[in-house]
Amino acid sequence: MPENMMKTIEVDEELYRYIASNTRHIGESASDILRRLLKLDTQAQAARAITPPPAAGQGISQMLAANELAEQESAIDRFMHILSVLYRENPAGFAQASDIKGRKRIYFADSEAALLAAGNTTKPKAIEGSPYWVITNTNTGRKRNIIAQLMAAMGYPHGLIERVSQSI
Repeated sequence: MPENMMKTIEVDEELYRYIASNTRHIGESASDILRRLLKLDTQAQAARAITPPPAAGQGISQMLAANELAEQESAIDRFMHILSVLYRENPAGFAQASDIKGRKRIYFADSEAALLAAGNTTKPKAIEGSPYWVITNTNTGRKRNIIAQLMAAMGYPHGLIERVSQSI
C-alpha cells in the first residue's frame, strides 16, 4: 500500500469540533492539524495542496444571505442545492474533496452506475451543473456530516461550515 494513501476514520462530534477548532489556515488538512497537535514531523509529509475557495466562500455566503434554501421543499433539495453551489464556487476544490466516504459506502461518483454498483438503495442524484452524482438516501444528520466534511476538505472556515450544514 502506498505511503501517502489517505484513510478514512470516524470520530465523534466533540473530537471533530476540537480538530476543526485547531485549524490555523484555510485548506489545512485534518492530517496536518493532527501532526501539529501530536508534534509529529511535518517536514517528512508533503502538504496536500487544496485549491482555496474564491473569496472565502462568497457564493455560499450569498446563498445563505439570499435565503435560497428556504425555497427548497425538502432536506434532499437543500442538500442538492448546497452541493451545486459548492461545485460552482470551486470546481477544483470540490473535485479534490469529493473522495470522502462512509465506512461502507461511497458518497460521490462521476456516474449514477458507480453509485448503484456500490449499493442497491443509494438513490443517486446528479448534482446540478457538475459532473458528479451523490447518494441521497441518508438521514439528515448524515447529509449534514457529508456537507461538513466536504466543506472542511475544501478549506471553508468552521463557522460557515456549521451554518451551512445546519441549514439542511
